[in-house]
Amino acid sequence: MSIMVDYLIILWGILLITLMAIGGFFMFRKFLKRLPKEDGNSALDWEEHYMELTRNMWEPEEKQLLEELVSPVPELFRDVARQKIASKIGEVALNKNQRNITRDALIEGYIIATPKRDHKFLRKTLRKKKIDVTPYESLFHLSPETYRQGFRERYSKKKS
Repeated sequence: MSIMVDYLIILWGILLITLMAIGGFFMFRKFLKRLPKEDGNSALDWEEHYMELTRNMWEPEEKQLLEELVSPVPELFRDVARQKIASKIGEVALNKNQRNITRDALIEGYIIATPKRDHKFLRKTLRKKKIDVTPYESLFHLSPETYRQGFRERYSKKKS
């Protein structure tokens, strides 16, 4: 009986240490997002900034499409995903000097904000809604680092 209790205590200790390590990992990731970058603002500060600037720019159709696009995210993480994606969409719309969030800015911001594994769901959803993905093909092939490089310059070239 004593050996069984010893093994149970050891297994319980391993379980607790494993769960604390997993929780610590996610807390550390959140902490790193809160650290200020070179410009003095953190990634989360910029997300909140773009959310506040574009809060009144959303049309009901675009809100509905965003909700549909974040639907596969587990409910526990959906609010965080929605904020990250919506802030990137707002950044795209502001860089294009748009007065409202358009479907074009929404799709482009979604592609930029999400990892490549989510692009398959986006393509499927757009196909279901009969929206052509051809204008966005170049964005699908870029990496997140490439999006950020020369972001403002690309839009100033498109305008002229």
